[in-house]
Amino acid sequence: MRLEPRRNNRLSLRSRNLRATGAAACLAAAALLLTSCGQSSDSATSAATEAAKVLPQRTTASPSATADLTEDQQERKSVLDATKVTFDDAATTAVGEVAGGKLVDLDLEGVDDDDRDESPSPTGSPTGSPTGSPSPTGSPSPTGSPTATGSPSASPGADGPVWVAEVAEKDGTVHTVRINAVDGKVIEARVDADQDAEDKKQTADRLAQATQTPEQAAKVATEKKKGTVTSVSLDEADGNDGNSVVWSVDVVGSDWKKTTFDVDAKNDTIVREETDND
Repeated sequence: MRLEPRRNNRLSLRSRNLRATGAAACLAAAALLLTSCGQSSDSATSAATEAAKVLPQRTTASPSATADLTEDQQERKSVLDATKVTFDDAATTAVGEVAGGKLVDLDLEGVDDDDRDESPSPTGSPTGSPTGSPSPTGSPSPTGSPTATGSPSASPGADGPVWVAEVAEKDGTVHTVRINAVDGKVIEARVDADQDAEDKKQTADRLAQATQTPEQAAKVATEKKKGTVTSVSLDEADGNDGNSVVWSVDVVGSDWKKTTFDVDAKNDTIVREETDND
């Protein structure tokens, strides 16, 4: 019976030793793990540093609506963002300025103007007008239209974009009508001074062949490509020597690219389609 207390003491001492040994082992394992993690972190940092020396730094650009647009596309976007008057409203206003007149051309100034002749500015137009429209000197207009000197500038980059229309009388006499594309007011209406008898006859002949309206041609074009009509012009079909006429319609899509459709002016059939990717 005297041996029991000694035995218990030995067991207790042994348990304490085992616990101490276990704790030491845990500490050693933890130290090893921390060292290992530190080395991995250091290695990863070192690898990233070396990679940065080899690979060029990439900068994440903030989203921009014009970042990837060409110069022409940016120009179209700028003009169309400022335009409030649609093609058909401008056409109605222009035709209303010429008694019995018909539209032969309508162009949103500032959009691809290099493709066609630009109309002269109001300050360069001849004085007086048979239709009673304002003169460049700023004289009052019998119709109540704004005078040239008090109206917005024709430059799209100044006081706003402008629709430039050509409206022909039955005999082919063409009138140029300029319309503010923001508020829809007529800036100027005048008879073109540089027409001769042959020009008038050519215009009258084209109108006689065109059984479809420019509005119908624009509808055909925008059904083929969704977008905004920026120009409509009555022209001779390519290679037909005046025997056939087309409405040439420009449509600018949501990508700001321009597509030109030649629509047969007799049956509304698209005979040519071309996209300008610039």
